[in-house]
Amino acid sequence: MEEGATSATSASLRSGGVEEKEDETPAVDRTSINDERQHDPEQEQERSAENDKLPMSGLRVIDVGTFLAGPYAASILGEFGAEILKVEHPIAGDPMRRFGTASKRHDATLAWLSEGRNGKSVTLDLRQQEGVELFLKLVAKSDVLIENFRPGTMEEWGLGWDELSKANPGLVMLRVSGYGQTGPYRRRSGFAHIAHGFAGLSYLAGFPGETPVVPGTAPMGDYLSSLYGAIGILLALRHREATGEGQIIDIGIYEAVFRQMDEIAAAYGLFGKVREREGAGSFVAVPHGHFRCIDDKWVAIACTTDKMFERFAAVMGKPELAAADRYGDQRKRLAARDEVNRIVIEWVGSMTRKEVMQRCIDGEVPAGKLNSIADIFEDEHFQARGNLARLREEGLGEVVVPGVVPTLSETPGRISNLGPPLGNATYEVLRELLGISAQEIKRLRQHKII
Repeated sequence: MEEGATSATSASLRSGGVEEKEDETPAVDRTSINDERQHDPEQEQERSAENDKLPMSGLRVIDVGTFLAGPYAASILGEFGAEILKVEHPIAGDPMRRFGTASKRHDATLAWLSEGRNGKSVTLDLRQQEGVELFLKLVAKSDVLIENFRPGTMEEWGLGWDELSKANPGLVMLRVSGYGQTGPYRRRSGFAHIAHGFAGLSYLAGFPGETPVVPGTAPMGDYLSSLYGAIGILLALRHREATGEGQIIDIGIYEAVFRQMDEIAAAYGLFGKVREREGAGSFVAVPHGHFRCIDDKWVAIACTTDKMFERFAAVMGKPELAAADRYGDQRKRLAARDEVNRIVIEWVGSMTRKEVMQRCIDGEVPAGKLNSIADIFEDEHFQARGNLARLREEGLGEVVVPGVVPTLSETPGRISNLGPPLGNATYEVLRELLGISAQEIKRLRQHKII
């Protein structure tokens, strides 16, 4: 929460997740969801047996973050057997529940169903001292803690590293924020959209001389920082195995984006070269871009070597274009970029995408479809690779979400459940893990601590 904030929904303002938004959804008391009837022992036994076969089995992760940056790391670990305890405010829950396309479930958007997968929801109010005390008891029985609030927030709640490591000296803590835990910008709000710009990615997105565009509508910085977070967690756990010591993993969202930025740092450092926007093409190869077919669909073609262009020229029925005195040499093609692209545009534009793709595949020319999500649902390769996972959700029917990545030959991951209902595991965790009596749980619920 921001300094002085009292609304549960304002927790989103400290998130290291997606773009900052004021939550206008009225707070509704949904603590009735936190009912022991939600706990199905038989189902839990089946899940436990399944988890025992997975590489992260036995690992308990507390995810107290919101939105994506950080929590997605928990989702990855959960796919491979870790127990994920999603700690949320008892009234509002994670603002991700209200971000994206609404579903028929009152506490879940489609984004939440997809990205909250494999978690158990435990409600705790960390603004109340009893909530903090319960949280520390959870920490003492866990291996990993993930948070993505603005630096200083956990400390303000009495949950800084000193308190946490005292409760559990072997704790591994992932801290994701816009700019990291140190540095002059550490207290600034930071989200994927901001990180894309700050790290140099957005500057390169778009066409030369025109307004830089958003590099895709997905918050890639949130996903990238979480991937680095998952790697950091595994490294820290390896260190703990050897020493018994926990540690902090500190990631700024912008750093995760900047690390993907190719050679631009080296090129500027050595030669003062500033890479500019290149549109759909590339200044280092031609033809290398997106081309429209006669059926108004698009293909990507990438000829990065002379041999590739020679094959492409033959596919187009113009092998003479690859002659040494024409465009067979990369430097000559680059010098005649507009003319080469014009030839390709005319050829691609004379056929359907299916025809273009078949000719390129037959001629071993690197080409691919620019797929819409509708195309992806119909694509045989996505189907064969299991990239579209289909799960039944009560009241919603079949929900399709991205499948598990990567594919392990002996211990493949799985999706045990979609984003959980708010507080669905509170009773189970407090009663069975922390040993709190049913009467005490009732009192905690009445005081809205859980």
